[in-house]
Amino acid sequence: MHAWPAPKVPVLPGQGRDLTLHDTASGGRVTLRPGPVARLYVCGITPYDATHLGHAATYTAFDLVQRIWLDAGRQVHYVQNVTDVDDPLLERAAATGEDWTALAERETALFREDMTALRTLPPRAYVGAVEAIPLIVPLIERLRERGAAYDLDGDVYFSVDSDRHFGSVSHLDAAAMRALSAERGGDPERPGKKDPVDPLLWRAARPGEPSWDGASLGPGRPGWHIECVGIALEHLGNGFDVQGGGSDLVFPHHEMGASHAHVLTGEFPFARSYVHAGMVGYEGEKMSKSRGNLVLVSRLRRDGVDPAAIRLALLSRHYRADWEWTDEVLERALRRLDHWRSAVSRPEGPPAAAVAEEIRDALAADLDAPAALAAVDRWADAQHAAGGTDTGATGEVSRAVDALLGVAL
Repeated sequence: MHAWPAPKVPVLPGQGRDLTLHDTASGGRVTLRPGPVARLYVCGITPYDATHLGHAATYTAFDLVQRIWLDAGRQVHYVQNVTDVDDPLLERAAATGEDWTALAERETALFREDMTALRTLPPRAYVGAVEAIPLIVPLIERLRERGAAYDLDGDVYFSVDSDRHFGSVSHLDAAAMRALSAERGGDPERPGKKDPVDPLLWRAARPGEPSWDGASLGPGRPGWHIECVGIALEHLGNGFDVQGGGSDLVFPHHEMGASHAHVLTGEFPFARSYVHAGMVGYEGEKMSKSRGNLVLVSRLRRDGVDPAAIRLALLSRHYRADWEWTDEVLERALRRLDHWRSAVSRPEGPPAAAVAEEIRDALAADLDAPAALAAVDRWADAQHAAGGTDTGATGEVSRAVDALLGVAL
């Protein structure tokens, strides 16, 4: 599967920063010091509907991570999956009468268009669940051989008791795990499971559903969590730097994926840090496909909204915060974009050297994008107030905003 084209990232003078992020597993901030190649995995979409602003906020946050690493002189090996076969996708296809593969291909293509418009750096490996099945089947067989997986009426489940580190990502108690499992795609009420939260590894073929050769597992398709584990281990290896996604993935998705990998590799941890973005709400509720309260990036673009303003709106809230999208959030972003573009269009301006450093410092401190935007605001205010005599300032600011914040002025 191919990703989207990469925007050109300017190289800035000066020294990039080490990045400090909030790690869900430890509950505190950790300073990341990757090697020459930083390794990042961010969970991708299930393509049964278009990109909403909750998606966009998450991918914009981890785009900042890439930009900070690039600014520090590192290469970035970024991997993202596409869950292009799963129950919600099949259910949507059945409800609309559309072929499920056509639905997945169309919505994945629209996602690529949205990411391109938002100037989000693409992953080096963009991998669909279907194409990863040959990687996944041997992993499930290995788990079964090690006594970490068991059969139940033809399906195969992972036993969470097989991982002594289970719970180390979310730190939830059994009751909370069970409730979230039921809410987020699990089946804790299914009879015969060893533990109610044991996740599905392989779903045996059902009439009317797509299936693939599972070797000793029989025909079927993979579960959600093992999909990401297989892709991450294949393309990044164990112990990569950041596992990222929305906060709704902490449990069960990232918890289960970590346990799968611990048993498969015999190593801990699966990822060095687990970093999660907050939820974006609309009209009083979390924005989600199931609720239907979506503000779509593609619809905003179709209505003529500048993607740079959408990006600025997303950056105006801290990535870990839960917040609500409103018309005023977008209107403020549009005003800010106009203010910045007007400032950089002037031939003279106040000295700009400090602006890039302020942006670097803010983003290095757990991606404090609102503080980075405020630094540019102060420069733009000073530029409009009178300006100085540093004729190179506007170009320096434009390059810094482009390289570090991904906003083209």
